[in-house]
Amino acid sequence: MPLDRYSIIDSTLREGEQFSTATFTTAQKLHIAGLLDDFGVEMIEMTTPCASPRSEADIRAVVGAGLKARILTHIRCHKDDAQRALDTGVHGLDVVIGTSALLMKHGHGKSIEQVIDAAREVLTFVREQAPDVILRFSTEDSFRSREADLLRVYLAVAELGVVNRLGVADTVGVALPSQVYALVHQLVRLTGLDVEFHGHNDSGCAIANACAALEAGATHVDTCVLGIGERNGITPLGGLIARLYTLDRRYVEKYRLPLLPEIDATVAGMIGISVPFNNYITGSSAFIHKAGIHAKAVLADPSTYEIIQPQDFGLQREVAIGHRLTGWNGVRERSLALGLRLDEPTLRAIARQIKDHADERALSMPEVDALLLSAAQERA
Repeated sequence: MPLDRYSIIDSTLREGEQFSTATFTTAQKLHIAGLLDDFGVEMIEMTTPCASPRSEADIRAVVGAGLKARILTHIRCHKDDAQRALDTGVHGLDVVIGTSALLMKHGHGKSIEQVIDAAREVLTFVREQAPDVILRFSTEDSFRSREADLLRVYLAVAELGVVNRLGVADTVGVALPSQVYALVHQLVRLTGLDVEFHGHNDSGCAIANACAALEAGATHVDTCVLGIGERNGITPLGGLIARLYTLDRRYVEKYRLPLLPEIDATVAGMIGISVPFNNYITGSSAFIHKAGIHAKAVLADPSTYEIIQPQDFGLQREVAIGHRLTGWNGVRERSLALGLRLDEPTLRAIARQIKDHADERALSMPEVDALLLSAAQERA
């Protein structure tokens, strides 16, 4: 269970470009890559240079930025694609080919035997051309492929002795965590190679599946900022961090966590969306406590209702008090923040006043403050 020695491959500049409203400029790609590098992701995956002249130029620009993160590109299992990718100076190639019946019929039209032949040809070619390049081979639509076909392909690739890791892809978000665990565990046991997991979120299992992969022995997980990507996207960077943080904070201490809000906000702005209110860690509601019983406990000990400490991410919790569910403990905390010293009967009376008002309309914080200040002046 390498939860303490995994690596993140962030694919915002590859998978993320496939999100419906994403069209990153070169300057934006450089900015995103710089933020991700500062955050500490180990690898950054970019769109294949075969996509367009601008895609190729963008890879060269990011490679030339001198980041600590290794720059990868994602290519089809074609020699021409591999050569063009190598020419950009990337540090690694992520080679992929479909293995499900649907993709073999409607995608590339190859049989499993032909898939294996293509993989041998391309992977051997890459290693001959670039002995030091990071090389990954992945099947596409792994979890709708026949297990016997998958194992034939992976074992044939492993026997070549040229790849650094194998990839498994839940391309349509259909896998259960138990299925991910079983496949990854089997590949680790049979090949001894590093394993990378790429999981889509069509049915809401991307984060759970990524963690199942890590528990089974996977060493790399693909993420995107805000989980963007094709359709409903893939494992979100912040969501994976949140899940691992709750297991053991040491699992994520290698990353600069306070940068996450800036990263999410930056990418959201570039693709023209808002950070979802319930987004992991950075959503506007992530650390707001409202119900009186919650507020009282959180004010006494935040861990009663918070599994994630907002200050670790440069954020602050908020106790909402301008509503009908408020309690006097929250009102007291706000009065202390204003430097007021009001007795308990007064605070309870103000809480009742807030509730009465809020049955018609919630009060803003300035309106609550005005009630507290007025009470303090009356008792002065």
